[in-house]
Amino acid sequence: MIRVSLFRNRVWIAFLLIAAALLGLDWLGSRALTSRDRESAERALAAEARLLAGDLSVLSLTGLPQWAAASATSMNARVKVLDASGHTVADSAPAPASSNSDWSASAPIATAARAGWTVRLSAKPTEWENSTDVILRRLLECLVAGVLAQGIAYIFSLLLAKRIRNLRALTERLLDANVADAEMPHAEDELGILNQSLHGMGLRIRDLLERVSMESGRREAILASMSEGVLAADNRLQVVFCNTSLAEAVGATEPVRPGTPVLDLVRDPELVNLLTQVLATGEPIKRRVQLLAGEGKTFEAQAGPLAMPNSRGVLIILHDITDMERLERVRKDFVANVSHELRTPLTAIRGYAETLLGGALADNENNRRFVEIIQSHAIRLNNIAADLMILSELESGRPAPLPERVSIKEAVDMAISTVESEARVRGVFLHSSVAEGLEVLGHKIRLEQALVNLLDNAVKFNREDGEASLTATVAGDGKVSIAVSDTGSGIPSSELPRIFERFYRVDRARSRAVGGTGLGLSIVKHVIERMNGTLRVESTIGRGSTFTILLPPLHETET
Repeated sequence: MIRVSLFRNRVWIAFLLIAAALLGLDWLGSRALTSRDRESAERALAAEARLLAGDLSVLSLTGLPQWAAASATSMNARVKVLDASGHTVADSAPAPASSNSDWSASAPIATAARAGWTVRLSAKPTEWENSTDVILRRLLECLVAGVLAQGIAYIFSLLLAKRIRNLRALTERLLDANVADAEMPHAEDELGILNQSLHGMGLRIRDLLERVSMESGRREAILASMSEGVLAADNRLQVVFCNTSLAEAVGATEPVRPGTPVLDLVRDPELVNLLTQVLATGEPIKRRVQLLAGEGKTFEAQAGPLAMPNSRGVLIILHDITDMERLERVRKDFVANVSHELRTPLTAIRGYAETLLGGALADNENNRRFVEIIQSHAIRLNNIAADLMILSELESGRPAPLPERVSIKEAVDMAISTVESEARVRGVFLHSSVAEGLEVLGHKIRLEQALVNLLDNAVKFNREDGEASLTATVAGDGKVSIAVSDTGSGIPSSELPRIFERFYRVDRARSRAVGGTGLGLSIVKHVIERMNGTLRVESTIGRGSTFTILLPPLHETET
């Protein structure tokens, strides 16, 4: 509701102005009429007094009262005759005395006998009073007409104020969902046209806001779900938008609210300098950064200017390339390791072949030994190639063959039979213990290969007269546990995290001496993971190592 009615105030102000104007006109008109009527009446009375003064020259003193009364009747005025000393000689109306408001006029009597006498005529201002009453009545009639007009204007003002209140209510709910269903008046005047225009504008604004809101929500959903970190900041380096990925990258524990200073969010100087540089130059920058708060992760940062309504902001996108960098490092290490592993046997083969071709074929004492060396290095090359092909297949991402029921006892027996000749040569005693009925769902050949690799390492890296054992049981959580233990020298704890890397060796000299390729444990890890299992290792220096495989039981994989 309108607190102060503009139209109502204007009506009352107009009414007061009209009333004041009428009262002023009444006062000025009354004064003007009074002055005019007084002057006119005094002139007429003076003329009549001069006529009566002429009559007194022939009248006796005793006849003056009767004459005065007769003259007053004919003149419609009071007639007084005054002697030279000012005493009343005759008066047509001796009582009551004339008031100060009477109009009067005097005329001297020009006779020798009555020298200094005066005839005075007085009349009531009845004509003036009548004219004033007429003016006052006209003014009152105008006042009544003005009041009626103001009343009508007041009623119209109420109707106009109601329409304006409806117009204001419409503008206040332009963006309401039900504005389209509101009943619009069909008046053809200016307010009706304005009402229709506002209604149409409200529909267009609401449609525009709905589209903007939908686009904004869609954009924020896309940015929030991105794996890349996205941060938008204004020219004062205050956060405009920050998705979850970037908050996690910089180590923020709470949701980042708009308006948060970037310096409170990002503590890495390199990233802050990048944002500041883009704001200063307005040029996009691409740089590789390593955030300390992100657990040493490496990001490729792409920063560029961001257009804002009144200034220029900055937008930065962080792409996590930690895995890519790690893979690049692994690839480089792999190439270097393969080159190194292949160079040794190839150099030996080439050297001994050149020696034989240079005349050693005729050396009956050494030619056979040279050929055996060439054969051993060729076998090593073949083993490296075979293991690389297996790793390539396991890491290719190609769908694995359909799993099958694998008997743990059969896989263990095959692995034991494969390495037992090597164990006898090295003086290592083999032991196995397998619970009855253990089965898993997987790939028999790959599981056998993994067990062979573990047993082969347990034999090769054992001490003379040492022991290597394989035990298969059911763990406490129902999983199948396969443990391969040895009594070798053990693995330093600092080396344990890297033993499953390709070509990584704890003791490189000994590994080459026993003919290892450095790929066996990496193959074991990939095989077990493809069977949804886990692999862990425990080792004590001087006492040996234990590798434990945990595989889901058959009933879990079948369900």
